[in-house]
Amino acid sequence: MDGKRGRPRNVEAQKSILLASYELLLENGFQAVTVDKIADRAQVSKATIYKWWPNKAAVVMDGFFYAAGTRLPVPDTGSAYNDILLHATNLAMFLISQEGTIITELLGEGQFDSGLAEAYRARFFRPRRLEARSLLEKGTERGELKKSLDIDICIDLIYGPIFYRLLVTGDTLDETYVQQLVTNAFEGIIDTKS
Repeated sequence: MDGKRGRPRNVEAQKSILLASYELLLENGFQAVTVDKIADRAQVSKATIYKWWPNKAAVVMDGFFYAAGTRLPVPDTGSAYNDILLHATNLAMFLISQEGTIITELLGEGQFDSGLAEAYRARFFRPRRLEARSLLEKGTERGELKKSLDIDICIDLIYGPIFYRLLVTGDTLDETYVQQLVTNAFEGIIDTKS
């Protein structure tokens, strides 16, 4: 008897749960999604969901990133400027898309739900930050960027204004803005000695 016999069904059940949570999130918003509704749509028990996720926030976030993750590929053009420009532009365009507006909703809800706040930090913001860090580190290693570059501050400098426009000012967030932002940031971090 094959010991992996139950595995494909588990994978299919997980995919079904993730898709159900994503669909409900898009249809109704985070507040209206419940574990009961996810279980009903995915045709699984609540116990099955809780076997893999600790709470609603975790399954909804995983469902969101399972469905939307392909929209944010990590570029590798061989140029730190081009990589960061593509990465930041893709992020900004995602944030203003239908799927991306869910992030702003989750950010708002996270002010009242610490579990949700930790879920979106762990599942969305930290991975994006690590991607940006990797791109900038490659630029430093290739001699494109200053060796003394404080990468964390640089990430804040480039990506912070995107979220500031999105969440605070409501000013236009488009490809032109992101290009100006990245170009201006790179004027201060390019290694002019090489």
